[in-house]
Amino acid sequence: MTEMPAFSLAVPEIWLLSMACVVLVVDLFFPGREHAPAFYLSQLTLVGAGWLALDAHWGMDEVTFSGTYIADSLSGLLKASVAGLAFVVFGYARDYLRQFDLLQSEFFLIGLFAVLGMFVMASAHNMLSLYLGLELLSLSLYTLVAYDRDSWRGSEAAMKYFVLGALSSGMMLYGMSMIYGASGSLDLAEIAAAAAAPDQGGVLMAFGLVFVFVGVAFKFGAVPFHMWIPDVYQGASTPSALFVATAPKVAAIALFIRLMEGGLGNLFSHWQDMAIILAVASLVVGNLMALVQTNIKRLLGYSAISHIGFLFVGFAAGSPEGYAAVTFYAITYAITTAAAFGVVMLLSRRGFEAESIDDMRGLMQRHGGFAVVMIIVMFSLTGIPPTVGFYAKWLVLQAAINAGLVWLAVVAVFAAVVGAFYYLRILKAVCFDSPDEQTPALQATASMRVLLAVNGAVVLAAGIFPDTLVAACRAAFGLA
Repeated sequence: MTEMPAFSLAVPEIWLLSMACVVLVVDLFFPGREHAPAFYLSQLTLVGAGWLALDAHWGMDEVTFSGTYIADSLSGLLKASVAGLAFVVFGYARDYLRQFDLLQSEFFLIGLFAVLGMFVMASAHNMLSLYLGLELLSLSLYTLVAYDRDSWRGSEAAMKYFVLGALSSGMMLYGMSMIYGASGSLDLAEIAAAAAAPDQGGVLMAFGLVFVFVGVAFKFGAVPFHMWIPDVYQGASTPSALFVATAPKVAAIALFIRLMEGGLGNLFSHWQDMAIILAVASLVVGNLMALVQTNIKRLLGYSAISHIGFLFVGFAAGSPEGYAAVTFYAITYAITTAAAFGVVMLLSRRGFEAESIDDMRGLMQRHGGFAVVMIIVMFSLTGIPPTVGFYAKWLVLQAAINAGLVWLAVVAVFAAVVGAFYYLRILKAVCFDSPDEQTPALQATASMRVLLAVNGAVVLAAGIFPDTLVAACRAAFGLA
């Protein structure tokens, strides 16, 4: 007799899907002024989803739905982080979309379905459920990138993203089929047991591992599978680029941990070298390409690639400490990036998109408070104390050194020094350059100003008092 699934463990996903349907119906019959009901219901949905994820999953370690769904502390932490980041993105996006006549409830609905896909990935205990969550996320992101139908750059970026994403998904699916053939199961625990066998599945398992790792690397945007990131960041509308740059980075941690560590962790000696190669390539290419950028969104894209290199440094350590450090890094990087895009949206206005570094000129003279936020953000991305970026880099480097990868840690440090140059270019424009005479006053609403100020304060506070989040990340991997 089949055991009844524990639906109480899946309450975050049930809540998300139900409320997405409610948002759709409410906006259809009560659109309100500027789709306010849909916006506030979406924010309420995200707050509820984050709380339910922590309440239902923290401290648990249960598998249900015939072995396809796992509820544990890691899933609770990742889901709460994704929901919080999506909340911030929606808060930034509303004013921008209103100014550019793009405000429709569809943006929030698509975002909610993307969050649902990320939730499914975070609790996947089976290759099938993992792939379904990944595809739900990917399809939502393709749509968000093409959200502005009148933008040819957005359409071009969405098409590139779709084609490359479909290719990587096909490779991952092909790899999963090989792993299934070698192990005889889709369950990640059974795959791990098969990988631990003396012959380790033979050539078929090894080929499957390579294809799956390539698919995972593309979802992160690691070099040489990074081609889509700069085009998507630059071509998509800024709110869409912000969404792509934040929450999915945290969801990618779930993809790697569940698949590569949970299912194929016993083959670590096989994929460690690939992780090291991707780490070095991403650190070098990301930082060098960012040096010559003048478009700030494209610069943030190449910056993201360099930070992905740091994530793979932690993955290459192959230890619970490394995975905890990577999780902390991804969450705090996403929070910091949200503030960077928030400043870009703050400077944008109807008919003008703040995309060039020169558009940051004189921000200190125009509004000192938000210039301070940008300084904090750039310091954090560089890794300068006391911001949270310094602590995140320190944890990753420490994990790599403890794993005997001292030379890789040295490469990462040198790459971070190179990265400091282009971040300081932005700070030079913010603090020392004079604004153009035609530059108008900032027009952001009070809610966006408050959100940006809080975002910047969190980046600084998390660096000064990182203990709570670090302890949560360590506890998610069973560390004291």
